[in-house]
Amino acid sequence: MDRAERRRFLPASATPDARRIVTTRGIRAFGDGIIGVILPTYLALLGFSAARIGLLVTVTLLGSAAMTLGLGLVSHRLTSRTTFGLACCVMIGTGIGFALVHNYAALLVVAFVGTLNPSGGDVSVFLPAEQSVLPRFVDSRDRTSLFARYALTGSLVGAAGAALAGVPEAVARSTSITARDAYAVVFAIYASLGVVSWSIYRSLRVDVRADTATKPLGPSRAIVYRLAALFSLDTFGSGFVTQALLVLWLHRRFSLSVAEAGALFAITGVLSALSTFAAEHLARRIGLIRTMVYSHLPANVLLILAAFAPRASFAIAALVVRSLCSQMDVPARTSYVMAIVTPDERPAVASITNVPRSLTAAASPVLAGWMLDRTDFGWPLVIAGSLKAIYDIALLVMFRSIRPPEEE
Repeated sequence: MDRAERRRFLPASATPDARRIVTTRGIRAFGDGIIGVILPTYLALLGFSAARIGLLVTVTLLGSAAMTLGLGLVSHRLTSRTTFGLACCVMIGTGIGFALVHNYAALLVVAFVGTLNPSGGDVSVFLPAEQSVLPRFVDSRDRTSLFARYALTGSLVGAAGAALAGVPEAVARSTSITARDAYAVVFAIYASLGVVSWSIYRSLRVDVRADTATKPLGPSRAIVYRLAALFSLDTFGSGFVTQALLVLWLHRRFSLSVAEAGALFAITGVLSALSTFAAEHLARRIGLIRTMVYSHLPANVLLILAAFAPRASFAIAALVVRSLCSQMDVPARTSYVMAIVTPDERPAVASITNVPRSLTAAASPVLAGWMLDRTDFGWPLVIAGSLKAIYDIALLVMFRSIRPPEEE
């Protein structure tokens, strides 16, 4: 490998369109990073209880699932530019809606139809759309590497957004602006990021359209449905510990401020980003499935331990160490799913595996909010860690013998 190759961020075979997709991932991640931290505080300032905040998170994820399902049903009729353009319009409307609307019922509507991401990861309609086209922009040998860089960008830039979550509060303290208005400005900035993203999507050189002559799912149907069921179990657990709910728990249990929570999630975001490099190399040595399981299982044990922490320092330490391995499975999982299906199945598969994930993730935040209204103990963390550990073991047992082409 020459010096120029070592300096290159994306794989050598990645096209300019791959760079554009990774760039837009970073732009959205910045908005998601700061929104995920400030959202519970902003909603609390509007007078909403933890249960209502949890319900809004649930509605947000249900809306993401509905939009992703809709995309899967019409993906063969739309070009990628059209799909991304529509998603950006929704993102712009979401930011404007949360900046201007303070009525709870109206916010539920905006949350359902919008692209808000309270989870800390990407659960929006953008995710399956980008996942299905990225493999077309790189050679198969570099596919996992590209998805690792895609995840790395999201984690790093999301961490930068989280690090700035304390800025609105600082501005409110030093000026005549109220904290609520300062947070509203952040949502307006989120809307502007949708405009920037659309300008980049418009410059895509290859405007991909799925092959209408191909069935949405063919030879991979049984495998995909089994994967979708397991992924749903994983995200049902994840829904108990979305970033917004973790911020709420840390504040109620240990009185962490927004700035302190933002700093914590900035650190965990950077560490998660760095772990994607390890995921790429580990996958080449032991395979994608084992990489997913062997990195994910310890992270879930640490999540359970954080719930029992007697002091904030112990909980923070557990969450920081957890971040070193909690996201290593993300690029491996995406690469694995896209590798074991045919290219023409990818748009449908991206939707089929993501829709159930969004639906099951949506069921748990309202339960977590209800728990946090009644106790500050970390029951949501215990339940999340346990469910996700069961997923890890089941994934290894059921899929260790089904390998992608490059591992044969």
